[in-house]
Formats: sequence, C-alpha cells, structure tokens
Amino acid sequence: MRTRLPALVAALWWGSLSTTGFLVVPLLFARLPSPAMAGNMAAQLFAAQTWVAVACGLVLLLISRQKQALAQEPWAQAAMVFILGGLLLALLSQFGVAPRIVARQDLRLWHSVGTVMYLAQWGCALAVLWRTLGAGPSRSAHQGEGPGA
Repeated sequence: MRTRLPALVAALWWGSLSTTGFLVVPLLFARLPSPAMAGNMAAQLFAAQTWVAVACGLVLLLISRQKQALAQEPWAQAAMVFILGGLLLALLSQFGVAPRIVARQDLRLWHSVGTVMYLAQWGCALAVLWRTLGAGPSRSAHQGEGPGA
C-alpha cells in the first residue's frame, strides 16, 4: 500500500481538478438560470478544490521520504517541482486571483489569468501522477505473482 499511496493521492488531485474544471463548472453555466448564480457556485467549488489540492500536495510532501531516510523516494525526486508548483498555483489562484474575480475587478483579465493558472495546476498534477505511476516496482520484479499482487 505504501508504494501505491503516492499514485492514489496524485490521482485524487488530478481527478478532482479534471472533474471540477472540465465537467462540473461548465455544467453550472449551462444549467443554472443565470451566469451570476453559476459564478457564485463555481467560486465555492474552486475554493473547495484549492483545499483538496493543498491536502494532496501536503500528503505527497509528507510521504516523499521514508522515516529517517536521507534521500527522497524516487518518485518524489522526479515530481517535487510539480508538487510545489501545483501547490503554489492553487494558493495563488485562491488568494490572489479569485478575490479579484469575485469583486468583478477587470473580469476578463483576471478570469484569463485564473484559467491559465488552473490549467497549469492541472498540468502539474498530471505530471505528479505520471511520475508516481512510473516510479513503482518494475513488472519483472513481479513475475510469477498471481493476479491482484
């Protein structure tokens, strides 16, 4: 389980970003009676998504090295810049960009900045997921093991 935990956490992060940004929020704007209602609900969803990202990023940082180990886990060495980048983007979006969008301050500019930052965070989470999946035990190490190993 310990070797699969980083991939599970990364999958949660990437999947939650994908579901929120590419499915739920567009549906809000398509189905709710007004863009203002959809925007208010989207802001709440993106705020919740920020805390999912922060929790996933912190868990990944905490499990990036074994207890009393001098070096990071191999997956963490490959993913650390993306973990930190994704965390930074999530926090900057929530506390730097979102308040400007909610205040309707230069809405076109800040919505564009927020969109680019969300897509960049999505890319960071995907890179973390990719690296956690690629750093697991090799298939040859499991030859001869039965299904479900």
